[in-house]
Amino acid sequence: MERHLTVTRSARYYQAGELSAATRQVWFVCHGYGQLAAYFIRHFHRLAQANPTTVIIAPEGLSRFYLSGTSGRVGATWMTREDRLSEIDDYVAYLNQLAGTVLAECSPAVQVTVLGFSQGAATVSRWLARASFRPRHLILWAGAFPPDMDFTVATHLLRQLPVTLVCGTRDEFIDEAALTQQQDFLQKLGVEPEIIRFEGKHELNAAVLDQLHRPTQ
Repeated sequence: MERHLTVTRSARYYQAGELSAATRQVWFVCHGYGQLAAYFIRHFHRLAQANPTTVIIAPEGLSRFYLSGTSGRVGATWMTREDRLSEIDDYVAYLNQLAGTVLAECSPAVQVTVLGFSQGAATVSRWLARASFRPRHLILWAGAFPPDMDFTVATHLLRQLPVTLVCGTRDEFIDEAALTQQQDFLQKLGVEPEIIRFEGKHELNAAVLDQLHRPTQ
């Protein structure tokens, strides 16, 4: 008989910039499968350096593993198909606790951007469906909104929420048909996503990040 036990454990995240009452933008950025937050956040340092009122928070998936064999480089994942629903519950609880801790140090007027890369796109989508705050912008980069999310929950989450889809023109995992399918799916949920393409593969792009780092109004 399978059973579950709720336990307390440590979760790791990285931060670029200093939180304060002067912070105007907070970005939560979630990495893809097999990545580590320490390396992922390096792509966003330029945003915090360009504007000291911007802070970047990069949480790390709770499950780590060797990328090849039983030694060498290590990566992290947000979930696998094994005990899938429990893993989703765990990372949602973790991200909610992290957001509560971070946003408590900011002004109530702080603007929150949430970015998910690859596997992180589905992760942030599921998280925001149960989050206690509403972001000003959702960026799904080289990843998709999870099609298995309850329709009513999804439409409520996405109502009047600007969504941007970003994808490289040579992405190894997402072709033109998949991007069009994702656009059509979001349109059925009442969203007209902004689509940004760039010359590149399944990766982040500095110029696009600068473009998305829009000044607060």
